[in-house]
Amino acid sequence: MTTRILTGITTTGTPHLGNYAGAIRPAIVASRASDADSFYFLADYHALIKCDDPQRIQRSRLEIAATWLACGLDPQRVTFYRQSDIPEIPELTWLLTCVAAKGLLNRAHAYKASVDKNVEAGEDPDAGVTMGLFSYPVLMAADILMFNAHKVPVGRDQIQHVEMARDIGQRFNHLFGQGRELFTLPEAVIEESVATLPGLDGRKMSKSYDNTIPLFGTSKQLKDAVARIVTDSRLPGEPKDADGSHLFTLYQAFATPAQSAEFRAALEGGLAWGEAKQQLTALLEAELGEARERYNALIARPADLEDILLAGAAKARKTATPFLGELREAVGLRSFRNEVQVAASSKKKSAKGARFVSFRDDDGSFRFRLLDADGSQLLLSVSFADGKGAGAASKRLQAGELDLRAEGEGFALWLDDAPVAHSPAYADAATREAAMTRLSEALAPQED
Repeated sequence: MTTRILTGITTTGTPHLGNYAGAIRPAIVASRASDADSFYFLADYHALIKCDDPQRIQRSRLEIAATWLACGLDPQRVTFYRQSDIPEIPELTWLLTCVAAKGLLNRAHAYKASVDKNVEAGEDPDAGVTMGLFSYPVLMAADILMFNAHKVPVGRDQIQHVEMARDIGQRFNHLFGQGRELFTLPEAVIEESVATLPGLDGRKMSKSYDNTIPLFGTSKQLKDAVARIVTDSRLPGEPKDADGSHLFTLYQAFATPAQSAEFRAALEGGLAWGEAKQQLTALLEAELGEARERYNALIARPADLEDILLAGAAKARKTATPFLGELREAVGLRSFRNEVQVAASSKKKSAKGARFVSFRDDDGSFRFRLLDADGSQLLLSVSFADGKGAGAASKRLQAGELDLRAEGEGFALWLDDAPVAHSPAYADAATREAAMTRLSEALAPQED
């Protein structure tokens, strides 16, 4: 079974070494799995929530797209696109906004943090809060649900947003699915083994701490950054504590097990910090040198980047455009040209005098009943794991696929060599035969 995985990439700032080790590198490795259908998108609509500098937004989109491609993301293997190139995303956002409970959005961590900060400062609770910030979880839900992603790799601070996407998608399914699951309910995936690299001062590498190592700076910038890594005062020849050294932690994140073991032994044997930093610089240069050249080439050819992203958007819209059409139909935003066809179909169903009723059992499974014109039950289906399965079976029955077989005091209806629905028990064979005839007439295809 192919698993669809969707990863959103924030388009603010310039990626550093910590971003590469903690997010970019493992995500690109995961994209090469044979059973993965991977979607990667630049979340540039999201960037507008926090940044109102157009030049910074544009530059960041360019740099981050070039970074992921230079690091090995294959646009032929995955679907790589900009969020803003998919017009179906904002339209779906509105459809989901109309079913998302305000109370649910009130509980979003980012919104609550803004309110708490305002209250603490004696301000109005919603001071400075935009609808972009408040509605951020709905836009994220649209990103995920548009492509029916099974898994969404996120940091722990984003788990709540995936759970909200599930809640909103489930609500939409309930209101408009008619027994079908229009949206797949996504699962948040937390990668426990993802590296969190220390910065130059030992704290988590972060632009907010100004302790980062540039990912694609020049060789000199890389060397200068490594030279600023804080170490203890042990002199050359004195044993160093590898486990207590964030320089060793950085080395270990990019070295093979054998290289790490050799570096540890050298530190414990008295390797000078200056020499250790030179070895780390050489290791990073070997890891990033070719990727830096690809990055600089892409940055120098923005038109090529544009072509790659627009091709990715066209690929994504092959899924998004027909699916949004299905969702518009589901909520009632239908073409008037179809009204005559719908009316005619309704008349045919009325003439049959029987109707299907879908429902969900207490255990969460899906079933349907076929009721006669007088409301009596002709058939009760078996349980289906999802609404799509139940809906597909009932559609086939409505299309006239009938395989009725006697079963004890009643009968069963079979599809694909398995019973999918059972009748009630009847008092005698004649009554049972009459019910089978009535069922056949009710489901027989109608002539124009």
